[in-house]
Amino acid sequence: MSDNRERTLSRDVTASQIPSGDKHTLFASSKVFIHQVLGGSYTVQTDTGLYRLDGKDADAIGETVKDLTVQAATLADGAPDPDAVWGQLRQVFDPEIPVNIVDLGLVYSMDISKADDGGHKVDVAMTLTAPGCGMGPVIAEDAKSKILLVPGVANAEVRITWEPAWNQSMISEEGKMKLGLI
Repeated sequence: MSDNRERTLSRDVTASQIPSGDKHTLFASSKVFIHQVLGGSYTVQTDTGLYRLDGKDADAIGETVKDLTVQAATLADGAPDPDAVWGQLRQVFDPEIPVNIVDLGLVYSMDISKADDGGHKVDVAMTLTAPGCGMGPVIAEDAKSKILLVPGVANAEVRITWEPAWNQSMISEEGKMKLGLI
C-alpha cells in the first residue's frame, strides 16, 4: 500500500458501517482515509464514519485486488488440511481490533466432516468480544468466505455463540503482545 492513506473512490462500493454492520453505498469521488489493512479488507474513515471495504473492492481505492487462492494440498481422503483452515481463520479480523479472530480467542471450535455427497464441510463456532457487536454477521461471513477458498472444502458454516462468554484471558500471547497487554 502506498504511504498516502487519503484516497478518492474511483467507483461506487458497498461497505459495512462500523460498528453497526449496516451496508451502505460509498459513492465514487468520495474521500476516504485508510486506517488499517488486515486480512485483505480495509477499514476506512469517511465524513460519515468508519466502514469496512472488502478486498474485492481494493481497486476502488487505488489498491491491487489480491489473489485469494489458498496454496494447500488436501489430505489423502480429499479432506481439507486443518492447518490451511486455521490459516484462513487467522486472516479474519474485527475491523476495530488489529488482532485476528483466532488470536483474539473468538474461535471456540473448528470441525471438518465428510458430507453425504462426498464433499467436506467445515463447521466453526465463534463468539464476539461484545454481544451488541453489529459486525458479527460481517465477520462470520468473512470467515466463511475465506474457509471456502481452502482446497477440499465444499461447504462451511460459521455459527456465533455466546457460551462461554468471551473474556480477555482467551486472547493468545501473540494477541496480547499486539494489543500491548503484556
